Amino acid sequence: MQNHEKSKKVKLNRKQILILYFFIFAFIGWIMETLYAIYNLGCFTKRGFLYGPICPIYGFGALILILFLAKYRKDNFKLFVYAVILFSTFEYFVSYGLDALFAMHWWDYTNDFFNLNGRISIFYSFSWGIIAIIFINHIYPFFKKKINLCLSKIPYSIQITAIYLLCFLWAIDTIVSFIRYI
Repeated sequence: MQNHEKSKKVKLNRKQILILYFFIFAFIGWIMETLYAIYNLGCFTKRGFLYGPICPIYGFGALILILFLAKYRKDNFKLFVYAVILFSTFEYFVSYGLDALFAMHWWDYTNDFFNLNGRISIFYSFSWGIIAIIFINHIYPFFKKKINLCLSKIPYSIQITAIYLLCFLWAIDTIVSFIRYI
């Protein structure tokens, strides 16, 4: 019986997996923002609030989709509508919060058609709905499968150390970034 218990592999729990998803999708968001800026401006431009290569709004967005909207995977209409409402609200309050804390705008849709205080616009709201459908039906299942495959080959002690290290570095980056903007 003991050999069977020892051979049973320890896995990350749901909370730890979600933390891992947060960092992966926050990093992918940073890459997308950076490539978009390079395309528009022709050169590298630092994107986001933090020093490090993550945009937390994308990580949190992915978690919102996974935790609250994945259940609508088979109903693209509901997924689209709920994503438009949820992400427009999320984007508005994040913009408002960053503005209130630092008197800075990380995005401004003032010149976009049908915008609300330059914080959200109809174009990006609809984009979030389309992105939600693509994410829930294609991107998340793909990454979930690949991440599970990778995790099955990495010892638990290394996985958990990496998660704690990422959280620690993110906390330091957040503190240093707050100091920079205050």
